[in-house]
Amino acid sequence: MKRVLMCVAYDGTNYSGFQAQDNADTIEGQLNKALSALYKAPIEVIGASRTDAGVHGLCNMVVFDMPARMPAEKVSFAINPLLPEDISIVWSKEVSDDFHPRHMLTAKTYEYHIYNDEFMPPTKRLYTYKVNRPLDEKLMDQAGKILVGEHDFKSFCSVNTTATTTVRNIISVDVRREGKEVIISVCGNGFLYNMVRIIAGTLIEVGYGKRNISDVENILKACDRTKAGPTAPACGLILSKFEFLE
Repeated sequence: MKRVLMCVAYDGTNYSGFQAQDNADTIEGQLNKALSALYKAPIEVIGASRTDAGVHGLCNMVVFDMPARMPAEKVSFAINPLLPEDISIVWSKEVSDDFHPRHMLTAKTYEYHIYNDEFMPPTKRLYTYKVNRPLDEKLMDQAGKILVGEHDFKSFCSVNTTATTTVRNIISVDVRREGKEVIISVCGNGFLYNMVRIIAGTLIEVGYGKRNISDVENILKACDRTKAGPTAPACGLILSKFEFLE
């Protein structure tokens, strides 16, 4: 047996999230199915980040124990033909037997993509959230900077969370405009359920003038989900970068 680490990219549109579930089609479920078929034995991957239904990923990480002598770097080539077209293994490599992606110190970057115009091209509909009102991305960027650091993010977390603590460390928040798209980039060591989407929904309201920059600080201090903005739709969210820091 050897432990293999794989980088997974996926279009989450047609899936009920990343984590394997009974009676639901998920990214992990498809990976388990393909690997089990490849090795003709039951295989279950261990995922690093559990993205929600409809959320996309360029670089999620999984490990599994390979019951064959195939070189680890060749696994990506062997499994990709067995996966649906909306899931792909970017690379694979061997790691130590005790390597666990959820027990490592990591930095994850999520990007939330907003199409800021009255008309959105159909090719963008699955990967951006349309906002008709003009957005001031500079104000959004200033407001986002308030969230950097270690804070209690209870206001930016779904009330359905099962997390034992709502304290998280945000490394950076940046908002930029690329043509008609406004992109919110949030980097942190870990995130709560719906956290980035609630941050996006709140910053969007700052962008069109419903909230002031100072409101974001008050929302953070309130530790009350009802004080923050709406949860932005899943389609605009992409896990864009994943780093192991140790």
